[in-house]
Parts: sequence; structure tokens; C-alpha cells
Amino acid sequence: MILRPLHRALLPRSAGDGMCFMLIAAGVPLTYIFQVTVIMPELHNVGSFWYTIIWLAGIFLVFNITSNLLACMLVDTSIKMHILKPPLEPQLLSRWHMCDRCQALVPPRSWHCETCDVCVLKRNHHCRFTCCCIGHHNYRYFFYFLFYMGLGALYVTINASIYLWYLHADFYWRPYTLVTILVPAISLTVHASWENFYVVIYELNILAFLMSVLMLIYHRPILQRGTVVKDRLSNAYNLGLRGNMEMVLGKRMYWTWLSPFVRSELPHDGVNWLPLTKEE
Repeated sequence: MILRPLHRALLPRSAGDGMCFMLIAAGVPLTYIFQVTVIMPELHNVGSFWYTIIWLAGIFLVFNITSNLLACMLVDTSIKMHILKPPLEPQLLSRWHMCDRCQALVPPRSWHCETCDVCVLKRNHHCRFTCCCIGHHNYRYFFYFLFYMGLGALYVTINASIYLWYLHADFYWRPYTLVTILVPAISLTVHASWENFYVVIYELNILAFLMSVLMLIYHRPILQRGTVVKDRLSNAYNLGLRGNMEMVLGKRMYWTWLSPFVRSELPHDGVNWLPLTKEE
């Protein structure tokens, strides 16, 4: 595994990337603080067994969201991480192509990203929230980032719903709450209060959950078929469910859910691909 320099990994290449990343960078810690300091003390006695268990679960979720996000950004999955040596065999060489932007002969399943300005091995797509391309070497971290983001957002949404609509129903069941949900920026500007801010965090978690679920649904056939966004319905590289999952999560895939620091080598170098069928 090769890491990108910090200045390249953490510096957004477009305004859209920067805004999406800042939304995650600010939203995750604010949501955790909201959950621990506002919601949990009203649902569980501070220091009790369930309070401690839920607090530890929250730490685990925040750790996996942030660490998988950073792993996506830091792990280099571009052609620059390899000293590319085109194969001598005509069968393999014929599958390589010239990239005019990189001025290099690049492997099959590698495509150029206009935002990152580099060819990416087994390029899946460019992710705004991670400010980088998702490809062969960092797809694992992207998948777990989505999974834990959805799981964490769902948990906070359920607890916040109890807090807002049951424990404090006398305050939040009013027309002005609908205004805060529909136009949060105006609501916080005209009537800034912690109560309105809690509603905004609640709304952001609903959106985070829905986006994560939709993205996981969209990427399900990609994981199942061993393909990428560009040809997501192809079976040219389909190794079966287990083989395809191993190609993304690595040889120790059953342990990778614990942490991005769990070492799990991929069974392929991401360079020389041969299709299993004639679809390509």
C-alpha cells in the first residue's frame, strides 16, 4: 500500500469537493457531541451499563467513519503508485491504451479522472466527499465509509426522533419546526437557538442515512459482479460473490469490518486484467 502526500490527499481539487468534505468533517463530530451530551443523558442514566455500551458503540462508529474516510483519501490508487511496465505478451499488451493527458500507456480498466488529473487503476468513480477517486486499492475503505455512515446516521436519527418528537413533543410539535426543516439556514439566521440547531443536525442525519443507503444500493451490483461504475452491469470479470468481495476487501475480508488498519492484501495488483467472458 502506497500513501499519497498529505498536501495532495487533504487539499480538495474543486470547490464541490471542498464543500462536501467540510460537511462530513463538521457534521460527524457535531452529531457525536449532540448524541453524547444532549440525547443520551435523557435516555439513559449517565454511567449506567447501557449508557457505557452505547457510548463505546458510538466511539466505534465515529472511528470507522473518520478512519475509513481518511484511508480513502490517503491510499494512492493511481497509476503513479506503480512503475508501469507494459507486458511483452501481445494478448496482454493489446489491452493497454494510451492516455493523452498522462502521456502514458495505461493498463486495462484504468481511466483518467479530469478532477484528479491522473489515471486510476480500476477506476470506479470520483467521490466528492473523499475528494478523490475510488479505485482498486481504496474501494474497501469507501465501502466501509458508506456502511458505517449509514449505520451511525440511522442510530442517531432513531434516538433523535425519540428526543424531539416524544420527550420534547410539547416544544417541537409546532409549525415553526417545519420551517426549520424546510429552510434551516433562514430559521437559524432569524431565530438562532440550540433547539433549532438540534433540528438541523437531526435533518442532516436523515439525509446522511438516505444518501448512504442509496449509494450502497447503487454499488451492490458492482460488488456482486466485480465490476465498476462505467460498466456496472458487465460480467466480464465476475469471479462469483466470494471472489468479487475478496477482490475489494482482501484475503482477510471477514476481519476488515473492525478497522481500516486491519491488513488485508488484495489478490490482484490492479494492473493486468484478463476478462473471463467476451463481454468487454
